[in-house]
Amino acid sequence: MHQDCERVLITEESLREQVRRAALAVGERYAASNPVVVGILKGSIIFYSDFIRHLEIPVTLDFMAVSSYGGGSVSSGKLRMKKDIETDVKGRDVVIVEDIIDSGFTLANLKALFLERGARSVYIVTLLNKRGRREYDIEPDYNCFDIENEFVVGYGLDYNEKYRNLPYVGVLKREVYEKN
Repeated sequence: MHQDCERVLITEESLREQVRRAALAVGERYAASNPVVVGILKGSIIFYSDFIRHLEIPVTLDFMAVSSYGGGSVSSGKLRMKKDIETDVKGRDVVIVEDIIDSGFTLANLKALFLERGARSVYIVTLLNKRGRREYDIEPDYNCFDIENEFVVGYGLDYNEKYRNLPYVGVLKREVYEKN
């Protein structure tokens, strides 16, 4: 797997430090709140698990699985919910933990959904932010890293369900994803 990466973009050490900082910021913000922390599957799972281990406040954990891509590499423009949360968010603070914000479609729709369901607030924490790709008016409340428009894998991010278990974020070699 390592040989398929052009280069390491974000090291294990940098990931560890930024995830710790993100958790500290959220912990300070919601110290008296007991927020619902929602991980967006599958890409955020490693980030999510490291993030919640650094939280020193009471939280309720939950997960969602959503897709706007179907089987392709271009967004369909429709959000398909594969798994909804089980927690009632009415009157609660919600912290969405997402691996990457690209066009903003998914997070814009999820934020609207939680507010529709009566959430008191929705706070978005992302590992990676591709500002240059934004098509929707949404920004993360806390972002660990800004990145350019590169195809990245590792630390939960995948290509065809591979590379999620790399301990760093790497740039996938173009020939790997263009040959398919």
